[in-house]
Amino acid sequence: MNLTNFSTYYDFRSTLHTNRLVGLWRMMADFRPYYLLAAISLAVSAMAKTAGFFLLRYFADNVLAGTGSSLPFSLNLTQFLIAIALGFMGLALVEGGFAYFSGRLAAFTAEGVTRRLRNFLFDHIQRLNFSYHSKTKTGDLIERCTSDVDALRRFFSQQAIGVGRIILLFVVNFIALLSLHTGLAWFSIISLPFILLITVWFFKQITKRYEDYQEQEAVLSTTLQENLTGVRVVKAFANQNYEIGKFEKDNLEKFRRGKLLLITHSLYWPLSQFVLGIQLLAGYIFGALLTINAEITVGTYLAYSGMVIWLLWPIQNLGRLIVDTSAGMVSYTRIMAITKQIREPLSDGKVSPAGPLKGEIVFEDVSFKYSDGSAEVLNSISFKVKPGQTVALLGSTGSGKTSLVNLLPRFHEYSNGKIMLDGVDLKDYSRKYLRRQIGIVEQEPFLFSRSIRENISYGLGRDIRGDEIEAAAKAAAIHEDIISFPDGYSTLVGERGVTLSGGQKQRVTIARILLKNPRILIFDDSTSSVDMDTEAEIRAALNRLMEGRTTFIIAHRIQTVMNADLILVLNKGNIVQKGSHKELIVQKDSIYRQMFDIQTRIDEELEIEVSQAK
Repeated sequence: MNLTNFSTYYDFRSTLHTNRLVGLWRMMADFRPYYLLAAISLAVSAMAKTAGFFLLRYFADNVLAGTGSSLPFSLNLTQFLIAIALGFMGLALVEGGFAYFSGRLAAFTAEGVTRRLRNFLFDHIQRLNFSYHSKTKTGDLIERCTSDVDALRRFFSQQAIGVGRIILLFVVNFIALLSLHTGLAWFSIISLPFILLITVWFFKQITKRYEDYQEQEAVLSTTLQENLTGVRVVKAFANQNYEIGKFEKDNLEKFRRGKLLLITHSLYWPLSQFVLGIQLLAGYIFGALLTINAEITVGTYLAYSGMVIWLLWPIQNLGRLIVDTSAGMVSYTRIMAITKQIREPLSDGKVSPAGPLKGEIVFEDVSFKYSDGSAEVLNSISFKVKPGQTVALLGSTGSGKTSLVNLLPRFHEYSNGKIMLDGVDLKDYSRKYLRRQIGIVEQEPFLFSRSIRENISYGLGRDIRGDEIEAAAKAAAIHEDIISFPDGYSTLVGERGVTLSGGQKQRVTIARILLKNPRILIFDDSTSSVDMDTEAEIRAALNRLMEGRTTFIIAHRIQTVMNADLILVLNKGNIVQKGSHKELIVQKDSIYRQMFDIQTRIDEELEIEVSQAK
C-alpha cells in the first residue's frame, strides 16, 4: 500500500453534511474498500477468539470430564492434547494476524484521509477572501489544521475501527452464548440499557467540554503565535512579565477546562465498571447454579466464563469509545466550518485581454463597506487617471487610503458605483489577471525564510536570470547592501525578514515588485521605513521605472508626492481635495495646505537643530 497511489488533492467540500457520521463516511472516498476490508478482518479475528472458547468447551467435556474413549480419528490422549494445543495456537495466530491486518488497513485509511485533508485545507485557506482572514485569528486556523486534523486521524485509526471491533465481538459472542444457553445469554445483557443511557449522557457532556477545551487551546495558540511574532517588540518594551502573565492566564484557563474534561471522562469508567461488575458476578453465579443442576456442562460453563467477558467488556468499551469519538465529531465540525467558507474565484472574469493593461482607471461614485455590515469606508469616490500617471493618496489614519487601492486588485468588492479599467468594468476582469498586472508594496513588508534571491524572484512563475534580479535590486537601492553580505544574494533571510533592517526589507520587497514589471504599481506608504537619502535613491529609480505605468502612492510626507500628477486628500472616506501640488498648495486653510505647513516647519526646525549640533 502506497499513499502516492491516491491524489494528493481531494475536494472535501463534497463531504459537507448536517449528519457528521455521513460527512465522515464521505471523507473516506477511495479508502472505503480498505476500511471495509479492515472491518472484515476484525470479524475474522473476533470469530477466531470465540472459536477458542468452543475449543475449550470441547476439551473440558471430552477430556477433562470424560474418559478419553471418544477421542476423534483414533488418536491417543497425547496426540489429542497436542492437536488441541495446536488448535489453540492456530486460532491465536488467526486472531492476532487478522487484528494486525485490520489495524494496518485502518491506519492506512486514517493517514491517507488526513494527508489529503491537510492538503485541501492549506489549498482552501489560500483561496479564501481577505475579509475571512481579517476576522479569523491565525492561531485558531493553525489549531484546526493541526490538532483537529489529528483528532480525525485518531478517529479513523482507533475510535471508528475500535467501535466496529467491539460491535463485532458483542454480536459474535452473543450469538455464541445463545447457542450455549438461551436463558444465560439474555441474562448476561440485562445491564445493557443502563450502560447505553450512561454512555449517551457522558457523550453529551464530554462533547460540550471538549468544544470548550479546543476553543481555549486555539486562544492559547493565538497568544503564543502573536508573542513569537512580536518578540522584538516585547523585548524592546521590556514587557516580558506582562506577556508571561497573559500566557499563564490563558494556560490556566486551558488547564481548568482540560481538568473538567478529564474528570468527566474519568467518571465514566468506574461507573460503568461498577454496573458491569455486578452483571458479571450475577452471570457467574447464575451459570454456576445451572452447572450444579446439570443444566449445562462444565465445559459449557468454562466457555461461558470466557465469552461473557468478551460480551460485557465490549459493552463497557463501546461506551468509552463512543465518548472518545466526541473529539472526532467536534473536530469534524470545526474543520467543516472552514471548508464551507466560499472561495474567492480567481478566474471569474468575462474579459481576458491578450496583452498587458494600458492603465487608464476611472472611479465613478464608488462606495465601499466591509462585509460585516459596518459603516461605509469609502463614499462616492470619483476621479480619473490616465495611463502612466501617478496618483498620490494623502489623509489621516483610517481615512480610506488603503481600502481604496485594495479595490483595484479586487481584494474587496465595491458596493456601489463603478470602476473602469481601460474602458472595461473592473469586475469583468478575473482576479488572477488583475493581480498579475498590479504590483503592490505593502506598508508592512513581508519576507519569507528563504534566500534574498528567492524573495526577490518570488511568485513570477518563470526562471529569472541573475542579471534581472540585480537590476531590480539596483533600482530599489538595495544591491550594494546585498553584496556586502558574506553570501550575497544567497544570504538566507530569517523568519519574517528579521535578519534585515526595516529599510532593507522594504527595498527587497520593492525590488520584488519591480522585477514583476506590472502595468499598475501600488506603494502603500512603502518608503516610511527608509531614511531620507535612501528614499531619494528609491524615488530617482522609481521615476525612471514608473514611466508608462499607472502608479498609486500612499504616503504621509507631502515631499514624497509633490511630483504626482494627481493628489487625492481623503478624510473619513471622502475626497475632500483633488488636484496637483500647485493647485492644492494655493488653497489656504485646506487640509493639504495645513499638512504642508506643519511638515515644512518640522523639517526646518530639524535642520536648525542639526546645524546647531554641528
